[in-house]
Amino acid sequence: MAGIGKGWMDRVFSAAMLRRWSVAARDAETADLRLLRRQRAAARRLKQRIDKLIFIADGRLALPVVGNQSFPHPPDADWTWRPEPWCGPLPVAGLASVPSKSMLGSDITLFHDCAQSEITLRQIRNTREADLAAYGLRLDVLKFDGSYLSLAVDLPPEAGEGLKRKHLIRVDSIVEMEKPIEIFARLNIKYGPNTEQIVRELPLHEDEIRVEFDLAYTKLNEKRIERIWLDLIFEGPEMNEVILRDLTFSRRPRAEL
Repeated sequence: MAGIGKGWMDRVFSAAMLRRWSVAARDAETADLRLLRRQRAAARRLKQRIDKLIFIADGRLALPVVGNQSFPHPPDADWTWRPEPWCGPLPVAGLASVPSKSMLGSDITLFHDCAQSEITLRQIRNTREADLAAYGLRLDVLKFDGSYLSLAVDLPPEAGEGLKRKHLIRVDSIVEMEKPIEIFARLNIKYGPNTEQIVRELPLHEDEIRVEFDLAYTKLNEKRIERIWLDLIFEGPEMNEVILRDLTFSRRPRAEL
């Protein structure tokens, strides 16, 4: 049987202990009362530690797996990605009174034009059974005296490799908020001196918060793609808490007509 330690000696010791407790349990009906009293005290001490281990293990093992890149996506997708802040712990978990152009991890940058920032951005651990992402991002906004607030998500170079105007880029998210606001997603593709921009409003009232960007309606120069990023733009964010439980990207070619 498997033991609680790492080496073979630990496994042998665990197996021997299990046999001793099995024998004690089997002989409990006829054991000497003084011996039974000592065994009961030892069993209670052991049970306290076992119960604590089980409690902690159940909690940790129920959490989404750190580093998980699995999520539902179209079967014909040729590229999928979940950004770093939703996959694993960041070196800096959060920022308070966040200045504009502050980065959280290597993928996320916060932009605003507030004279005085009362904005907090923090990575949190997802704990719900339905969550596939290990972590989420929580954005807290108190007083807001600016005209815009956005999170920019830099897509990796792989997102632009082989990208064609026949592609659809899909963004799926899980969003929670204290009070309803509008959130817009703007896809930006820089090629040469030009940048294509496509804006979609997140359907926050629907069960699946998903938007697709059809590149057929752009003038994209497929041979000159330099950079791709997504802006999440929050309208009227004052006195609100927004949690992005997950954010994923996928790319697939449009079906031929």
